[in-house]
Amino acid sequence: MRFPIPNVRVVVTEKHISVLVVDDESAIREMIRFALGKSDMTVHCAASAKEALEKITEQTPDIILLDWMMPNMSGPELTRRLRKDSVTKHIPIIMLTARVSEDDKVTGLNAGADDYIVKPFSPRELVARINAVLRRSEPGGADGKVSAGSISMDTVSRQVFLHDKPTHIGPTEYRLLEFFMTHENRAFSRSQLLDHVWGTNVFLEERTVDVHIRRLRKILEKAKLDHYIQTVRSHGYRFVATPA
Repeated sequence: MRFPIPNVRVVVTEKHISVLVVDDESAIREMIRFALGKSDMTVHCAASAKEALEKITEQTPDIILLDWMMPNMSGPELTRRLRKDSVTKHIPIIMLTARVSEDDKVTGLNAGADDYIVKPFSPRELVARINAVLRRSEPGGADGKVSAGSISMDTVSRQVFLHDKPTHIGPTEYRLLEFFMTHENRAFSRSQLLDHVWGTNVFLEERTVDVHIRRLRKILEKAKLDHYIQTVRSHGYRFVATPA
């Protein structure tokens, strides 16, 4: 007899970096999975561009490690495709390749890759490159400043300003607002918000999102900015500070 699985999420306090490895060589995939796993990163693998696109649709990774030479669609081709899609265009990409010429490197970077590492490489170098690329791609850039409409945020000091006035905000509402501000004009389901804000290894009921949305709206309401968070019927929520 089968019992239904309840829609609940078990809380895990630490969010790991989620890495998608796209390489048609199983030995390379397993080597990277093992090396990054030792660095507490969550690794998912795909053997082709098609499989990679399917996995990205299921769960957006924090970073993609992408082989240059693959059947049907090359690494640069897949990179160009990801950069044209509003959902995937901001995902950091490191190209993995045996090609060493400057022209090849330029091709990969021009396609939209954030970095380039030549095979064979050491696990230590790979982890360092991943951390460096993720630091560069943090919201707000080097100075940590993020703004949307009449809201601004300093991700270094973790302060929020409404109409330039500092505002107290809880840690969960802060993470939710930061995600919204860096993903304006896009609708997200409750499940997607749980994955992006709470983490893919965290298991909670979807109504948890509604509770924190209400708290965040209450904070924004004091500055008459609660209309920035829009409810998308039968789907989830959208943040609109600057209409597209």
